[in-house]
Amino acid sequence: MSRRCELTGKGPMSGNNVSHANNKTKRRFLPNLQDVTLQSDLLGRSFRFRVSSAALRTVDHRGGLDAFMAKAKDAELSDAALKVKKEIAKVQASA
Repeated sequence: MSRRCELTGKGPMSGNNVSHANNKTKRRFLPNLQDVTLQSDLLGRSFRFRVSSAALRTVDHRGGLDAFMAKAKDAELSDAALKVKKEIAKVQASA
């Protein structure tokens, strides 16, 4: 399982550990990923995603999964999230 947020595409970053003696060694900064179940109001179902906590706050701020997917860029979404976005767009177009 990759260490990448399925909704925002946020992944690991690299940097340095810096000691008191100013020695530098490489390290990785991993995103804070959580396994969550998000509910779609339009589809009436829930979906499981591996999401960073920052993305989870953004979903809440935008008013839920449906509103988040409407504004989300396709390049940032995972394959599973892209399928959900297309399903939501299809239901919104028919409504």
